[in-house]
Amino acid sequence: MSTTIEVKNLTKTYGKVTALKRVNLSIELGEFLVLLGPSGCGKTTLLRCIAGLETPDEGQIIVGDQTVFDAERGIAVPSGKRKVGMVFQSYALWPHMTVYDNIGFGLWLQKLPAKEARKQVDDVLKDLGMEGLGHRYPSELSGGQQQRVAVARLLATKPPVFLMDEPLSNLDARLRLDMRSELKRLHFRLGVTTVYVTHDQTEAMTMASRVVVMNAGEIQQIDAPRTIYHKPASLFVAEFVGMPRINSLPAQVVRQDGKTWLRTDVFTLEIPAGLSEQELTAAIRPEDITLYLEPQSGMTEFKVYAVLPSGPEQYVQVKKDDRILMIRETRPLDLKMDQSVWIQIKPPAINLYHKENGAAISMHSTDKHDGEDVPYS
Repeated sequence: MSTTIEVKNLTKTYGKVTALKRVNLSIELGEFLVLLGPSGCGKTTLLRCIAGLETPDEGQIIVGDQTVFDAERGIAVPSGKRKVGMVFQSYALWPHMTVYDNIGFGLWLQKLPAKEARKQVDDVLKDLGMEGLGHRYPSELSGGQQQRVAVARLLATKPPVFLMDEPLSNLDARLRLDMRSELKRLHFRLGVTTVYVTHDQTEAMTMASRVVVMNAGEIQQIDAPRTIYHKPASLFVAEFVGMPRINSLPAQVVRQDGKTWLRTDVFTLEIPAGLSEQELTAAIRPEDITLYLEPQSGMTEFKVYAVLPSGPEQYVQVKKDDRILMIRETRPLDLKMDQSVWIQIKPPAINLYHKENGAAISMHSTDKHDGEDVPYS
């Protein structure tokens, strides 16, 4: 059984530091929601407030049909009665207990009949491929196995909400990839509402049904991973999400000869009409820049600054004057340092942001430019 979560105007301070600033969030039934952001952004604090491990200063938290926290009404339901289960970054396994007893610990506390408890533990061990490990102690397990035990302990008690605080951060890269798949399969099979905290954008984008990007105690954007990546709601989101980092550079919108132009220090590009003349920031993903090895009409010449091979692709930095742009290139091009190249971009691939507050600015497309390559001049 799954459930929904409502967070309303949640505020949490530590001395003079405000960790959460009137956060509002609706978590849908059965979704896999990921809280993403840099260290200190408030994502773990928010998770711990939902779990009942931290007490907010203001606001309200509703889990299913139960109000578990309400500052005005003085409600603060203990964590053990919130019908949520949590996996910690450190796994928090009892070192003196076997795998079997670690998994069954919550069931013993619930005073479940011994026969039923044993069956639930055996079923979870089987589901996670850990049959035969029940007699071992945590110190006798690998990091991946310990992580599975922590998840198994959560599954055994069958809570309607799963809370996970960076559970894969202690694993090596290969194990992290494997466990992402396992957790996605687990969520697909169980359909339990899951709130997952990470600072790893790859983890967030590959696992989430929706991503909540946070910074400085505030939510910057809530959206599907694809939308977060291609249409960031702020310059912070654009620069935080994506590897390699998005190209951002100062720009101006100018009108000349009845046309609207986006002008930067290295290119001028015609864009759809509709924007007023202003200073702003233009942001372009590295894969949205097309590289040419031969001169193209109307394009500006760049020089290859650096080539960074990365398996099936390579990252190419090109430079003009003091401006360096990053390009993701999937073709096996044999590029040399200081080699001349030319670049091209489709206007719809450019995201524009206010110079002062970093908020996104809509650039209306027209039939003339929609999907059509427009060279730099």
